[in-house]
Amino acid sequence: MLFSIITVTYNAASVIEPTLKSVSEQSFRDFEHLIIDGASTDNTLQLVEQANIPGTVVWSEPDKGLYDAMNKAIDRARGDYLIFLNAGDAFAAPDSLARIASKAQEGADVVYGQTQLVDTNRQVVGMRHLTAPEHLDWKSFKNGMLVCHQAFVPKRAICEHYDLNYRFSADYDWCIRVLRKSSSCAYVGNEPIVSFLSDGGLTKENHKRSLKERYNIMCQYYGTVPTMLRHLKFAVRHLINKFSHK
Repeated sequence: MLFSIITVTYNAASVIEPTLKSVSEQSFRDFEHLIIDGASTDNTLQLVEQANIPGTVVWSEPDKGLYDAMNKAIDRARGDYLIFLNAGDAFAAPDSLARIASKAQEGADVVYGQTQLVDTNRQVVGMRHLTAPEHLDWKSFKNGMLVCHQAFVPKRAICEHYDLNYRFSADYDWCIRVLRKSSSCAYVGNEPIVSFLSDGGLTKENHKRSLKERYNIMCQYYGTVPTMLRHLKFAVRHLINKFSHK
């Protein structure tokens, strides 16, 4: 069984070293590490070369953004399962891939687990605010992206391209489509398998656009009226939590 660990980069020299270190430390070694680089002009590729991780393959060329680069990775991957571990993301422990592989041996179409947040010093600050459920199917995502994209490990055979019509939430749409094609999911357990930077992500304005995209995706798959009602519940819950902490 081969895993394709995919790292998309563009001028990522300031954040890629923890990613490379975590891949190199994995006890399970049946993987290829695909670096899909958008023609970086800093020393990203030199750091990749210095890491000297067996099974690393590098493509460096201009792309149309993150999700376009991920589509290139899907086309070029040889692994049975795909793991998108982008620059700044990292495996939570040296046995993370071994734990994923153990579940994959059962033949599940999707293996998934929990995610923890780290600060810029790579210190753990807590778990992701949404918790991955012990039982998962495509309907689970009607309540949001319960499984972090980095901790969502599908078989390559059921992976379609990301929809480039979505600029900020194509991963949410993609995970739903993958789950709709899957017949079984395997939960790795409560211990986190992936870490990612808590202060990384979208600007405030782009965050709003991302939420709008996610709302439209929810309406597409789960219906407009049910999605509206769920968001009313989300708003009430947010207000209750806000005032209870004052």
